Amino acid sequence: MRIAFGVLGPTVAESDGRALALKGPRHRAVLARLVVARRRVVPVTHLVGDLWTDPPPGAVGAVQTFVAALRRVLEPDRPSRAPARLLVTDGPGYALRPEPDAVDAWCFETAVGAAARLPATQALPRLEEALALWRGPAYAEFEGEHWARGERSRLAELRLQAVEQRARTQLDLGLAAEAVPDLDAHLAAHPWREDAWRLLALALYRQDRQGDALGVLRRARAVLADQLGVDPGPRLRHLEADILAQDPGLDPPAGPTMTAARLWTRTAAAYDRTVAAGARARLETTVSLIRNLAVTGGGGLAAARQHRMEAIAAAEEFGDPDLTARVIGAYDVPAIWTRSDDPELARRIVEAAERALTASPGDAHEAARCRLLATIALETRGSRAPRGPQAAREAEEIARRLDDPALLAFALNGAFMQSFTRAGLAPRRDEIGAELVELAARHDLVTYEVLGHLIRLQARGALADFAAADRHAAAVDRLAERHELPLAGIFTQWYRALRLAASGQPAEAETAYRDAAARLDGAGMPGLERGLLPFALLCLRVRHRRTWSDTGPGGTDSGGSGPGPVEIDLGEGWGPYRPWAAPFALLASGRRAEARAALRALPEPPRDLMYEACCCLEAVVAREVGDRDVLERARTRLLPAAGELAGAGSGLVTLGPVEDHLAAITTALRAPASPVPPR
Repeated sequence: MRIAFGVLGPTVAESDGRALALKGPRHRAVLARLVVARRRVVPVTHLVGDLWTDPPPGAVGAVQTFVAALRRVLEPDRPSRAPARLLVTDGPGYALRPEPDAVDAWCFETAVGAAARLPATQALPRLEEALALWRGPAYAEFEGEHWARGERSRLAELRLQAVEQRARTQLDLGLAAEAVPDLDAHLAAHPWREDAWRLLALALYRQDRQGDALGVLRRARAVLADQLGVDPGPRLRHLEADILAQDPGLDPPAGPTMTAARLWTRTAAAYDRTVAAGARARLETTVSLIRNLAVTGGGGLAAARQHRMEAIAAAEEFGDPDLTARVIGAYDVPAIWTRSDDPELARRIVEAAERALTASPGDAHEAARCRLLATIALETRGSRAPRGPQAAREAEEIARRLDDPALLAFALNGAFMQSFTRAGLAPRRDEIGAELVELAARHDLVTYEVLGHLIRLQARGALADFAAADRHAAAVDRLAERHELPLAGIFTQWYRALRLAASGQPAEAETAYRDAAARLDGAGMPGLERGLLPFALLCLRVRHRRTWSDTGPGGTDSGGSGPGPVEIDLGEGWGPYRPWAAPFALLASGRRAEARAALRALPEPPRDLMYEACCCLEAVVAREVGDRDVLERARTRLLPAAGELAGAGSGLVTLGPVEDHLAAITTALRAPASPVPPR
């Protein structure tokens, strides 16, 4: 269950869009106070002082009761004696440790910061997305609380800056008319914002409303004098002079971006006027737009996921399975990462695709059937169910029979997603990538050409052919720059961090990994982002230093040098990788029996790009605790990948040659069995 927290308005907690019952005001106050602390510990004594001006007897016990109640709401399925993972006890107090994208205020800050680094065409939707998160004043019900005052003020100021940043971006795109209403409302509530007056006057001037622009500047002068007793600043005075002189420098910037923005606005308006609101053509056009939105990254990708399901639901309302099939199949966005960004959404899409397949007549258009099957193959990525591989095979057969290049590219993407049934399949994926590159280059399918190069980058990395992988990374960067595909560069940046790790430069690799992770903020790919940085650093440290002390069973070097344990902070936001990190944390604290139990409790690694890496991490721990059963299991799983670099098939991490791990397993299994340590 994924919990999200909202503080940009009244304090709320939600699970899958459903509000959770937080009980009384003091429960909400504790939650809000912990959000303000931004994952840091708040001592119980501070919480008592924050909740009561004159704390009553038993206040500490009351705080403990509030925390216990919150935990029952936030982690209802947690066993009674299991440690909390979200609202944790740490030293003298408590800390709330949500994922970075689980608090609306944090998402808002990330989006605004990312927008400042993006070109105007990409920055505008990010800012719109960020401002839409606000439901009222931040921490609305805690206006008078001293502990909320600073954070409320900071977020309020950041919101005002975001409104003005959006207006500047609109002006840069030639959307002056769109900027005026929001600036008017902004100034009605905040009349002392001089930059907002300047932007409003400039927006009016660029609509050939010189008189209105000068009138705005006169209003600004009067408001500032009446409310603050000051004259307008130099930027307002210079703008007034430039407007009176009709300075050409005030004209909107010329160039292709401006032309494209104006053309977009006019075309969209014409479409709205011409095509009936309920027309099926409008729905199919919308899906094409959603598809294009997905490859922009950031807010575009997140919005595309949301609107995609809405479009499918709208199509199903027509009761026409062919229309539903077209709407589902039109979203042929290339996918390289093998973990779903939204598993629940993926499940619903697969169910809709299966319904459309069932409802379609026997003579249904084969291309539509192929797209539905390819969609099922893509959306069941990482699953052990046989339906995914079956759908991938059938989609590929149909696409080859129809000799449709775009259809075959989509089907090959599904085949790639289902090529993780066991370890050691990098050569098969390399073949898929090579066919995609050749097919896409010949038929101008740019996004699939990028996908093909990324697949080959991963596969050649797994096969330790870094010269070829480097060439594919360079090809991806060239295509991404030429065709404005910002997400592709995220994968090549992570790949270059992997190269440093693989070439024996752990310090440089760690810096590169942290830089690459910063680029993931706001990229709209939670399935990739969640837990990736700590997992990458774990792999790096296991590869390039001893895993812990030399004593005890195993005690062997995992492939690098340097003594000491792999220090693990399980509060770092490990996401799906936490089970594989936990045994290392237990070993580092000397809790070997618990580490062995955690190792035995591990599920089979998901069938995805991190499969070999997770198997090798299990083997490293199993060698240390002397668990022969796990070692045997790991050897069986890893043998098919004996010629590969563990984890490098992800294009992100590596634990060195699989052969080295297999050799270490063999040595450990030949050693005399050690007694199981007492609990």
